[in-house]
Amino acid sequence: MDTDAGTLGAAIASQPAWLQAWVMAMVVVHLLAVVFAATRTPEGWRVRPEPLAILVSFLAAGVFMGWLYEQYGYVRLLGLAHLVFWTPVYLWVLTRRRDPAPGSLFGKYLVVYLLTAGLSLVVDAIDLVRYLSRTA
Repeated sequence: MDTDAGTLGAAIASQPAWLQAWVMAMVVVHLLAVVFAATRTPEGWRVRPEPLAILVSFLAAGVFMGWLYEQYGYVRLLGLAHLVFWTPVYLWVLTRRRDPAPGSLFGKYLVVYLLTAGLSLVVDAIDLVRYLSRTA
């Protein structure tokens, strides 16, 4: 998995098509939070906290992952960025998922987010254990 491609984007672009598709799916799911960031209520517009938290955690993880890539290259340690920034938001959204109507578009989005981010977090945890056991 150690790839010296210059930039993180170039390293990802050098990976198999299925992995590039998975990364793109995660990006799309996280950025779709923008669509749900504001909602209209009888009192007027309000900001939803869940999409904001998803966006902030996505951006923070991206910055941290870029730094990790600069320090260590394209290694399994990169998933640490997701684990650090996504896990608290994931758990918080999971506990609040009953708030939006489950059949609403926002409720369906949260299910897709939870499935996508959850799968990624499991893979990231496995990758981190594999990385740490290799370097220990």
